Amino acid sequence: MSDSYILAIDQGTSSTKTIIFDAQGKALFKATEPLKTNYLDGNRVEQEAEEIYQNVLASVKKCLEGFKEVGGDASLIQSCGISNQRETFILWDSKGQPLYNAVVWQCKRSIDVCSRLESEGLGKKLNQKTGLIIDPYFSGTKVIWLYENESKVKEAIDKGDCFFGTVDSWLLFKMTGGKSYMTDYTNASRTMFFNLNNLHWDQELLADFGLTNLDLPELKPSSSHFGVTNFDGLLDHEISISAMIGDSHAAAFGECCFEPGNAKATLGTGSSILMNIGSEPKSSQNGMVTTICWSTEDRIDYALEGIIVSAGATIEWVKNQLGLFENTGELEKICLSLDSNGGVYIVPAFSGMGAPHWDMSRKATIEGLSFDSTKNHVIRAAVESIPYQIKDVIVAMEADSGTPLTELKIDGGITSNKFVVQFLADLLERKVTNIEIADVSALGAGYLAGLKVGVYQSIDHLKTFQQDETSTSAGADAEKVMKYYEGWKKVIG
Repeated sequence: MSDSYILAIDQGTSSTKTIIFDAQGKALFKATEPLKTNYLDGNRVEQEAEEIYQNVLASVKKCLEGFKEVGGDASLIQSCGISNQRETFILWDSKGQPLYNAVVWQCKRSIDVCSRLESEGLGKKLNQKTGLIIDPYFSGTKVIWLYENESKVKEAIDKGDCFFGTVDSWLLFKMTGGKSYMTDYTNASRTMFFNLNNLHWDQELLADFGLTNLDLPELKPSSSHFGVTNFDGLLDHEISISAMIGDSHAAAFGECCFEPGNAKATLGTGSSILMNIGSEPKSSQNGMVTTICWSTEDRIDYALEGIIVSAGATIEWVKNQLGLFENTGELEKICLSLDSNGGVYIVPAFSGMGAPHWDMSRKATIEGLSFDSTKNHVIRAAVESIPYQIKDVIVAMEADSGTPLTELKIDGGITSNKFVVQFLADLLERKVTNIEIADVSALGAGYLAGLKVGVYQSIDHLKTFQQDETSTSAGADAEKVMKYYEGWKKVIG
């Protein structure tokens, strides 16, 4: 199918990207449509469910029109793959009407619910069954909150007329006119409802949560036939929706994390680090969560994940609140202008600390200041906090899995900073590879969709695609950087 194309949709928190890929995995055209998020009182973060769908259609329309303008033939699009913001969910009724706004993954309204579940002793059971911890980050506790606080939701659940879905399920339902109600294993594994061991919704946990009557989507591997769509007439032919997958997992697949020990780190506002651990789930003793990495109809790979709460957000705070620099393009030069870090560290606990520390009560601090410290030392401390946290996660992952890191693939805007990449390679003493693709989640969804319909022959075939990438290994400063890391471990405790 050398003349076939794949359309990939990456529905993210702040925008939807639509990209058309060819049979060699090359992006031919891309369109982006911004999406509004509502930050409300009470730690509530919401989006409008219908607006998410219309945002996707607008992105697809813009991409198709632009593709045709440059001479592309939309009739050759064979399949669609969807990657989506994880943990965000929608509840709707049998008529397809949302019962409440989409509740976004960043929302923390369920902190008290989490405390109650912990006090009831559900933490260990939930971790053994789902691989997760009790935390507002995951969907389940916010569904409980809605059941207990929104009468419309409670009534619908009690009547058995409340359909739950992460964003992929909602988009699929809308794109197929209500004919398909499904999700994939990766998105299911972020809900607190999914049993990692038997790959089914866990009825015991649902009963513990008081959600026995909640309707849940059919479960399928990430690369599967989910239904057909023409995007409300935007295409003149129907295509198969052949992949659905959470965005971080899609990035791991797009970066070819196909073997145990392969890992990827997305360096954005926060950071998600996924390490492939093979065909069996492994429980973490070191603050990781266990999750599905990705799946096809004949293969399921598991992963350990470390969630870092503040990565690029720390740099933005130094820029916007302290006013120490104006342009992130200056950061590399500023960091390299110093002979050392001057013993200055920032513990970036602005919203608590994520993996492997999981201390949501901790506050951010700047440590090690002296009269010799300059604003550049503070800037560099903010930048260094990102690789330090990644190192903490990788150490924990290696201990949990018994599998050494072979290589770390990285993506995200911060990866353009060569100081960060070299510092990370020095810390890990492993090769760090930047595949230099801004839209790696869309690429992973496209790869999985293409595998299902035969545009891409196999995982081995995907390995042959020549993507631009730059690898960095530990350098002459590795010993010095490791001494800095010893200082970090002291201040982090």
